[in-house]
Amino acid sequence: YHRPSWRRMKFLLLQQKYLEYLEDGKVLEALQVLRGELTPLKYNTDRIHVLSGYLMCSHAEDLKAKAEWEGKGTASRCRLLDKLQTYLPPSVMLPPRRLQTLLRQAVELQRDRCLYHNTKLDSSLDSVSLLLDHVCSRKQFPCYTQQILTEHCNEVWFCKFSNDGTKLATGSKDTTVIIWQVDPESHQLKLLRTLEGHAYGVSYLAWSPDDTYLIACGPDDCSELWLWNVQTGELRTKMSQSHEDSLTSVAWNPDGKRFVTGGQRGQFYQCDLDGNLLDSWEGVRVQCLWCLGDGRAVLASDTHQRIRGYNFEDLTDRNIVQEDHPIMSFTVSKNGRLALLNVATQGVHLWDLQDRVLVRKYQGVTQGFYTIHSCFGGHNEDFIASGSEDHKVYIWHRRGELPIAELTGHTRTVNCVSWNPAIPGLMASASDDGTVRVWGPAPFLDSQEAEALNENCSNMDS
Repeated sequence: YHRPSWRRMKFLLLQQKYLEYLEDGKVLEALQVLRGELTPLKYNTDRIHVLSGYLMCSHAEDLKAKAEWEGKGTASRCRLLDKLQTYLPPSVMLPPRRLQTLLRQAVELQRDRCLYHNTKLDSSLDSVSLLLDHVCSRKQFPCYTQQILTEHCNEVWFCKFSNDGTKLATGSKDTTVIIWQVDPESHQLKLLRTLEGHAYGVSYLAWSPDDTYLIACGPDDCSELWLWNVQTGELRTKMSQSHEDSLTSVAWNPDGKRFVTGGQRGQFYQCDLDGNLLDSWEGVRVQCLWCLGDGRAVLASDTHQRIRGYNFEDLTDRNIVQEDHPIMSFTVSKNGRLALLNVATQGVHLWDLQDRVLVRKYQGVTQGFYTIHSCFGGHNEDFIASGSEDHKVYIWHRRGELPIAELTGHTRTVNCVSWNPAIPGLMASASDDGTVRVWGPAPFLDSQEAEALNENCSNMDS
């Protein structure tokens, strides 16, 4: 090591020796260190003047206060060791807590490789057993039918959990929306209220940011949009600009005071809660909409197989995603970075909106020209789920192209899946078979599995 760092290290050691003598009241020994060892180093003379001042301290507490030093013992020596460490190459002295760092990395890697990992993992080592590799069982994952909701009497086209996870809204060809209450303990759903009168059926639903309101849209030939107060069950607004319109998609502005809506006949509006038109964008044939978190940009997929960003404030727009086939629907991750697309005849595609690149194509799902809605979900949105025309629900880990679960039970096309944002182990799917299925972890585990699950979960859940 070059000379200055050698002198610096020696200085730090001698300073500790000096302070420890002073604390013990051995003033002569301390003076000897100061004169005979520290001063000849000719290093940091200002500090030596300060140190000599400590000879005047009347007692140990006074010394600790003036020197801002915790006193002799393991703590101050460990701190000294850490300081010395910075001057030594790793080949001479291991960096502090090196083993702990390596073990933590191992735990994080195991978590990343764990297909069904769907809980918070505390990365502190106290919470994990290092004797066995960490693995989550498929039985903890929402692969099992917990409930079949049969209250709709026709195809169910859409389902969406509220932002706080306490309710589920389902929309059907039978002209109704049903609001279901999620029991916080048992995670069972029960019918809360039915919103009626959507003549064309309900094919899209959007909860307001605070879950007070719900907007319902219909299929292509529907020119009306319904804004319900979920708390009271009252219709706040029924909006229709013209009978020629098609309003099939909607997205709330994050401020909860405005929304955008549009359809394939070229309507694209921004409105307030009473249905008054605030802005209109000409000539965009909208398939699906999303408002980004900044409240300024609106993403819209159009009939040109692309997603563009529209700014209603300065009326600018830009290309973000270009596909080779029609984009039937899309959704965006919580952080606004990733978009999940259902692409006609192709299946489910993941795009990075910031870098504007296709990240991954998920395999297995059957997608023709039906509108199928997929979703992000699970803890940290690590998973992706989609309906399919082969009557199944598919689940992938976001980083893998092959499904980690295929859920069977529906008997016709699964149009929509929604993952509960507050309960990572709860998911719902809506199908043309007229039912909504609620999926959760395995209901019964044998005692051995239950024990392993408890261990895994208590270890994994901080």
